[in-house]
Amino acid sequence: MSPPSLNDLLPLITRLDHLLEKALAIAEVIYGQQAADDPHRGMYINSQEAEKLLQQEPATPIFQLDTEPAPNIIQPDSPLAWLQKSFELSAFDIDILAIALAPELDRRYERLYAYLQDDVRLKHPTVDLALNLLCSTATDKLAHRANFATNAPLIRHNILHLAGLNHPEKSTLLASTLQLDEQIIRFLLGQPGLDARLVPFCQLLQSPLPADILPLDIETKQDLLATITNYWRQSQPLNLYFHGEDQTSKLQGAATLAAEIKAPLLTVDFTKIIDAKANFELTLKLIFREAWLQNTLLYFDGFDILQHQEQAISYQYLIQALKEARGITILAGTQPWTPPGKGAIGIVNIPFTIPDFEQRRTFWQNHLATANIQLNLTDLDTLADRFRLTPDQIADAVATASNIAHFHSAQSTKQESAQPTINDLFAAARTQSGHELAALARKIEPKYTWDDIILPEDQVAQLREICNQAKYRHFVQVEWGFAQKSSLGKGLNVLFSGVPGTGKTMAAEVIASDLQLDLYKIDLSQIVSKYIGETEKNLNRVFTGAANSNAILLFDEADSLFSKRSEVKDARDRYANIEIAYLLQKMEEYEGVAILTTNLQQSMDEAFVRRLHFIIQFFLPNENHRRHIWEKVFPTQAPYSPDIDFNFLARQFSISGADIRNIASSAAYLAANNGQVITMTHLVRAIRRQYQKIGKILMPEELGEYAGLS
Repeated sequence: MSPPSLNDLLPLITRLDHLLEKALAIAEVIYGQQAADDPHRGMYINSQEAEKLLQQEPATPIFQLDTEPAPNIIQPDSPLAWLQKSFELSAFDIDILAIALAPELDRRYERLYAYLQDDVRLKHPTVDLALNLLCSTATDKLAHRANFATNAPLIRHNILHLAGLNHPEKSTLLASTLQLDEQIIRFLLGQPGLDARLVPFCQLLQSPLPADILPLDIETKQDLLATITNYWRQSQPLNLYFHGEDQTSKLQGAATLAAEIKAPLLTVDFTKIIDAKANFELTLKLIFREAWLQNTLLYFDGFDILQHQEQAISYQYLIQALKEARGITILAGTQPWTPPGKGAIGIVNIPFTIPDFEQRRTFWQNHLATANIQLNLTDLDTLADRFRLTPDQIADAVATASNIAHFHSAQSTKQESAQPTINDLFAAARTQSGHELAALARKIEPKYTWDDIILPEDQVAQLREICNQAKYRHFVQVEWGFAQKSSLGKGLNVLFSGVPGTGKTMAAEVIASDLQLDLYKIDLSQIVSKYIGETEKNLNRVFTGAANSNAILLFDEADSLFSKRSEVKDARDRYANIEIAYLLQKMEEYEGVAILTTNLQQSMDEAFVRRLHFIIQFFLPNENHRRHIWEKVFPTQAPYSPDIDFNFLARQFSISGADIRNIASSAAYLAANNGQVITMTHLVRAIRRQYQKIGKILMPEELGEYAGLS
């Protein structure tokens, strides 16, 4: 199709001028010279005019022109010819289109139409005027009313709008004025840019720039480019679905395809359409036609919003539009495509997953080099492996780390380099994710390290093994190929079992500190619901939010959901099993570290236990461990007496590490109130309060030589 030109429309307008010239001559006879000289003509009607009207034959065209459609005056390969072919318009339809288009070309037609319609208010042509100009007999005029029916091409495709049909003063078809749709006018006149009605939701990229790297494997990328090129060259419709969390890469993918076929890219945001409460069906029709008229690749973002139940009707409108689409359409969402089960749409599903290790490593390397940041290969591999980030997130993490380094450098009195450290990069990477999870779980800032936790050697060794598995996951699973031999997911599922206060949460903090990952605590007792189906919804929200959080998940109070399954006796028991199976599935899909805590491991179902990578028992500390805890419990700044008998405290009181921390804290407040250092007197009083809190009785003989201090 050639670019629009006024010369393409000139033969059509010339034909219209000839029709109008004949009509004007007849109108002068009909209206008479006296009527022509009346300045108020068209504003009132007198008795003589009424009598003339009654003498006319019903439905007879007022001008009775001997008009034949002229189908050969349209220039081949012009926008008008394309419009006629694409929408199957007749020669009569083209004449109607010319009558409606004329006032857009020259306002003199407004005055001509007002005169011919004998009404100064009617500056735009009515259906009646069009039929009077184009029909010679009453029969012909009645027959061509079909060109304005709802199923007629001009009306069905929204090329022409009939204004005034719903107005009480213009309730007839003949009285309706003809108005060409804005898109059609702009198309025929070659006006650039977008339809004003679409500007709030769409963006037109005339020359999209291809992305150098896309998170697609080479074979998929090559097949996609070849398919797009082939379908575009043959003008065949094609529907694609890009799914994944990486919004930027999906848009870059669409831009790459548009650049490959040298076409503009029309992007649409479903969320904005819904938020604006626009007429979804009409807007959708305008969008698809805009893409067709401008010969663009069409890209819809935010498809997930149409999956909500309240958008079911809008979803059906989209499905119908996809069935009728004539170009290449791309939908983008986070979840895989689910066929609607009605009609043939032929969606090709293209997964845009988070870049794999090698791609992330390349992105880190390129952005670090651009920022002139030096990093050894081991740390580079650690960043790429530990954080599953998109290209944009990696770029922002590098920029954030640079700003952190400059900030610290500006505050320092020393002439230090503004080069970010690996810790700065870790901190910046953590800020890129976990935002969705923050509303569903409590973020814990890890305060403990390996020096703080006191456990038996075997438990400590297991905790270190957990960290090592997280650190070397890529090396073992991918480089050594163990992922091909494992039926479990890529994540690391761990169970911490033990009574409260034995260090389960502290151990999770130690792991988070060692791996330099965020830690989120989810209270499962708040997730489990008595209502059937609600527990799965709550779990789905958590795992959806955690999907790309790059965080350690700590599920507390696991007993509320994972207790041993009893014999199925009723519907609720069956749904309880479904809830557990659902959780197991989501845990295996999660590609991070998930830790469950329970007070009673013996109540855990064996089928669940078999699917865990680690099970660590946490016991009450023995005397030796309690002494180490007592010795480490006070911060270095805390003033405590050298006379505190740690051996006595460890020997006499068989309590948990959490109890010891609570006692030390209470003793510190007692000492602060007295303006003293922390002594055995404060500790004995704090021990008595802690015993009262946990429901135990402190016997005098337990205090031994210190009984008199309380």
